Amino acid sequence: MNDLDDEAALALDPSTIRVKRAMAFGTLAVGTLDALDAIVFFGLRGATPIGIFQSIASGLLGRAAYQGGLATAMLGVAVHYFIAFLIVATAVIAARWVPRLADSPWAWGPVYGLIAYAVMNMVVLPMSSASFGPPSAIVVVNGLLIHALGVGIPSALTARAVWSGR
Repeated sequence: MNDLDDEAALALDPSTIRVKRAMAFGTLAVGTLDALDAIVFFGLRGATPIGIFQSIASGLLGRAAYQGGLATAMLGVAVHYFIAFLIVATAVIAARWVPRLADSPWAWGPVYGLIAYAVMNMVVLPMSSASFGPPSAIVVVNGLLIHALGVGIPSALTARAVWSGR
């Protein structure tokens, strides 16, 4: 058998399909819950969905993101879901070494979400081109809640779905 046959067989393997499906649903859940939270929370404070996603794109483009209209907003959507994928993938990988994350997603998922929040705010954002001032207390509380519940739990549930066949 050649390498192409091996790749085709792996692509059709039920466990591979299960992992891809779990990752897709996990990414969609995390990205959508976090985006909806931002749209509602910041929308109540006057932000528009386009402005919210342009602010995400500003991590790559800096202030120019706010001049790009719908194109930079769509870039922000793509970046947002890519980050959601990375967060979910990291949870799945972490659960390989810390099985409690997958075994008890309702207990350990929020912890993972808070770790993701810390990494985003202490590492990723400071390294980006985005320029934000210090957040208000209500913004921090909202961020902690959505990361614990809307990021951490779905990520841990995805890890459980991936590793359930171990």
